[in-house]
Amino acid sequence: MAASMEVVNGAWDLATKFISPWNTEVHIGCEQNNFESATNILCDNGLLNLLEDWFFEEVQQDLRQRVSPAFWKFFEGLVPQDSVADKSEQNIVCLLQATEYLHKISEEYKPCIQLLESLPREINRNYSMLAFCGVNKISDVVRILFKSVVFTRASREFRDCVGQFYAQAFSVFHCVEHDETVNDDEESTKCSGCKHDKNDCACQHIMQRFNSINAKLDEVGVLEQVSGTSVTALVHEQILQHVENTCQGNFETAYLSSLQNWLENKVLGWLKLVYSLDRTNIGSDCIEGFKGRLIHFLLETYANVQISQLFKIIIEFPESELAIMDLKYCLEKVDMRSHLVTTLKSSLETRLLHPGVNTSDILTAYISAIRALRALDPAGVILELVCDPVRKYLRSREDTVRCIVSNLIDDASNELLEELVKSQPLIDETTHNEEEDGDWKKWMPDPVDADPATASKSRRASDIISMLVNIYGSKELFVNEYRTLLADRILTNFNYEIEKEIRYLELLKLRFGESQMHFCEVMLKDVADSKRINTRISEERIQKGEERTVDVNAMILSAQFWPTFREEKITLPEHMQKLLEEYTKRYETQKGNRTLDWKSHLGLVNIDVELKDRILNFNVTPVHAAIIMQFQEQERWTVEELSTVLQVPATALRRKIAYWQSQGLLKEEQTDTFLLVEEHKGRSHDSIVAEDEEAESAMASSHAKTGEELQVFWTYIVGMLSNLESLPLERIHGVLRMFAMEGVSGEITIDEVKHFLDNKVKDQSLIYSGGVYRLPKSS
Repeated sequence: MAASMEVVNGAWDLATKFISPWNTEVHIGCEQNNFESATNILCDNGLLNLLEDWFFEEVQQDLRQRVSPAFWKFFEGLVPQDSVADKSEQNIVCLLQATEYLHKISEEYKPCIQLLESLPREINRNYSMLAFCGVNKISDVVRILFKSVVFTRASREFRDCVGQFYAQAFSVFHCVEHDETVNDDEESTKCSGCKHDKNDCACQHIMQRFNSINAKLDEVGVLEQVSGTSVTALVHEQILQHVENTCQGNFETAYLSSLQNWLENKVLGWLKLVYSLDRTNIGSDCIEGFKGRLIHFLLETYANVQISQLFKIIIEFPESELAIMDLKYCLEKVDMRSHLVTTLKSSLETRLLHPGVNTSDILTAYISAIRALRALDPAGVILELVCDPVRKYLRSREDTVRCIVSNLIDDASNELLEELVKSQPLIDETTHNEEEDGDWKKWMPDPVDADPATASKSRRASDIISMLVNIYGSKELFVNEYRTLLADRILTNFNYEIEKEIRYLELLKLRFGESQMHFCEVMLKDVADSKRINTRISEERIQKGEERTVDVNAMILSAQFWPTFREEKITLPEHMQKLLEEYTKRYETQKGNRTLDWKSHLGLVNIDVELKDRILNFNVTPVHAAIIMQFQEQERWTVEELSTVLQVPATALRRKIAYWQSQGLLKEEQTDTFLLVEEHKGRSHDSIVAEDEEAESAMASSHAKTGEELQVFWTYIVGMLSNLESLPLERIHGVLRMFAMEGVSGEITIDEVKHFLDNKVKDQSLIYSGGVYRLPKSS
């Protein structure tokens, strides 16, 4: 039978008196029996749930009106963290006092909570506060109320106090727990943990206070609420500092293993102390979850540090291979490929791709990038994305091909020579078959950032030389550049010893094919034949007993197989010309129906210059020899007179005379008038041997060769423009490519066509207007 309203009201008043958070009195004895009787009456009338709800409402009101203002008052007027360093202890003391206050309030609530938890449970609790909060205990709901009511806000002073508290504890923990002794540094008077004088070391006190505060915050249920942000920020800061201090600037050591050990022992060891595993509210699952996030952050931080200095790592490869392997592991765990590509592209463009850097230095960096990025990403996708601007920039430089070919056959440059010795066939990106020699069992998909237009196998298999050749997409261009360079080496050095050149040629034949290197084979054969013919002519002269005043050795070349020579007019002195004619007759005697067409400006002349006080020996070009020999006829010459006699333009003649001026043999008396210096005071009378320092190429320039070849197509260009009136550059280049690809210099680029057409515009043979070329009306 339901009790009367007065009885129920009396039971309610008595029960709420016992569980009121405002009431700090302790009720014992018979009054406890009265509480049980009152709660029985409430239970019989279905009001027990309301008693719990009333308690939670009172707790919220108490926390909001009394506890929260008192708690935050502890932090009013404190010194911010970034101001006075020695005030941090005062701030931490305030945090200790505030924590003890919260813990005191929590202890005051415990008797009420225990009374409520001792009451019988009702069947329908779906709409109770416990169900709403997802917990089973009233004490758990109170902890939630502490978090949600007291910590609805957090002042800067509070955050600073918490940050100082955990930073201090972190420093002391590392000193006490992981160093054998706090006072291990004899030179310092300060403790490395607490920063106090060693005689007043407070590390032990700090650790005791640290454990006490954490324990009390945990009992109240707000440890995560108070520590979470500060601990996370502190740990991240420590990881960042440790990674930078450990790994910055050193690329020859693998750091990931030691960094992960440091994280496990130092950082997680401290976190386990913060969230002590012997307490029930926060367990090992929390630490393990935090561990996974910290490992991810460690890998991300390490990757960021390595990416920021990746340009240096690439330049120092292969010494930096361990750093590359560490970064490769990080990229497998952390999604930072896009950041790496963007950062490295920017570094390459800033440091390499500008006129202030030599082409050879760009190539060296590019080769290092190929090797390093292949190790970092075997699929070749990062290499393709990062180095595309480098390839385009190298394509725009005129001396790129020459630098590549020079490095291929340069003993001093071992990088490309090592690749050449591997004798792999050249891989052409434009013709590579994706399905050739495929092993489906070893197939791996490309990364998501790969260009689907590029063959996967080509990207993975291309070696360094293939990638360099594919900068232009034409191996004919490289073969012709090698042919030009080979000709220049032969004619500049004037050396018949070609064993090394034959070795290079055989290696290049394995790369580019027999047919591509046929012209070069003939060139080396010409050198060997020239040596044999010179020997035979010399022996024939000896057999006839002819006097050998001057030896003439010729380099006899098959003109159709050699590149275009640099043209230079010169009329040699009669004595020199007679020697060449005699050699020609002897050659015709041996070869019958063949003769020689001399390139008088090429070659090397060894001459002795006999002066009054000394004899000098020189190895110079025929032009230089012809100039100094004219001073046998008379001691003083004007540039105009020499130009008339030698048939050399005055501008070129002045440049050649400058060499003899630098040797002290000629003196400019007045403008363009030169005098032979027979005596030189202070100079030794001993013989002096001098080389011609003006190392001028024997080959025609690339523009000259291209212009010569394009001149062949000039009639065709005129015909096109006559029929179609006007054409843009791209259309003209597209039509000419079909013809130019068959030329001796390989495929002619659009820039070369533009240079040729612009010269025609300067000569008034063409008109350029509105982006198109047309013939002049008078034509």
